[in-house]
Amino acid sequence: MQVKKLADLDVAGKRVFIRADLNVPQDEAGNITEDTRIRASIPSIRYCLDKGAAVMVTSHLGRPTEGELRAEDSLTPVAVRLGQLLDKPVRLIQNWVDGGFELKPGEIVLLENCRCNKGEKKDDETLAKKMAALCDVYVNDAFGTAHRAEATTHGIARFAPVACAGMLMGAEIDALGKALHDPKRPLVAIVGGAKVSTKLSILKTLADKVDQLIVGGGIANTFLLAAGKRIGESLAEPEMVREAQQVMDIMKARGAEVPLPVDVVVADEVSALARANRIPVDEVGPHDRILDFGPKSSARLADIIAHAGTIVWNGPVGVFEYPQFSGGTKMMASAIAHSEAFSIAGGGDTLAAIAKFDIGGDVGYISTGGGAFLEFLEGKTLPAIAALEARYEG
Repeated sequence: MQVKKLADLDVAGKRVFIRADLNVPQDEAGNITEDTRIRASIPSIRYCLDKGAAVMVTSHLGRPTEGELRAEDSLTPVAVRLGQLLDKPVRLIQNWVDGGFELKPGEIVLLENCRCNKGEKKDDETLAKKMAALCDVYVNDAFGTAHRAEATTHGIARFAPVACAGMLMGAEIDALGKALHDPKRPLVAIVGGAKVSTKLSILKTLADKVDQLIVGGGIANTFLLAAGKRIGESLAEPEMVREAQQVMDIMKARGAEVPLPVDVVVADEVSALARANRIPVDEVGPHDRILDFGPKSSARLADIIAHAGTIVWNGPVGVFEYPQFSGGTKMMASAIAHSEAFSIAGGGDTLAAIAKFDIGGDVGYISTGGGAFLEFLEGKTLPAIAALEARYEG
């Protein structure tokens, strides 16, 4: 996967257009409640400013109606926070598509919410050409939107004089490529979540590649059904049993394995007050709900992870939000943190688990993309990355 990298380009005196992902959560008063995405965008921006480029940055925020700019859709709070992090003023420019604003080398402006522009989500070619005319270098640093073909993520890359990956996008491409295209073996994948149906294509893709496929949450319950186990009133998809069996068959034919739990943690309800019981998987009662892996199963997963060469993690193995059902995910997280394997993790619940168990500094790479991370795992072509690949030679 070859793309031009920002760090390899001379941007001195150039007009640089950076598509970042600054879609941060806000409270009802419009205050930013978590600024990780803004912080993640800083290295590319600072690199360009330090090299003497004239820098334009844009992003989407929320779900605005194209052609309208409501107060809650404005990047105003983002401009303020960006200025604080860069320690310099960041002007916010409205109605920027046709240009007309001044920008000198070493200066930065934030271009108002790109999804307010008509044609953005449909990857309108006329819009993309107008935006491309604003710059000498286009930088895509928004991996979280790489699975969408939009004017600022795909179209502009076709028409800008130069198109490249920013620091964050480049790191994502390198880390995911390392984990999936040239992994150190054994390759272990962990896929948790509520439903097999939402991750079936990922599971089938991984079944052809990995040495161990650990499933957790409701997905594991469906696999237990496929293995002939009773799961009581646990969250599962009985209609997906055949597909789960196919995944296990694919793995078995390759001499690989889907290690299912031998003991589980059950309760009669999902709540902070629920009483947790650890039992062998063969003793699950008709009214039990499986909410976590038991200690024996968790120890087995930890051993698999300890011997891994590469680990791909998407999803917890239990309802880790409650302490009595967090043991499996906590032990797995600890095993990943202590493993010498290259590990890459992504997805909202996974990031929440990493934060809860404070292992962020011990994971090889934490992906900022949710949907893009999953689609990459599925082996899908991500439009934004494909556009950068197409511009590698020119």
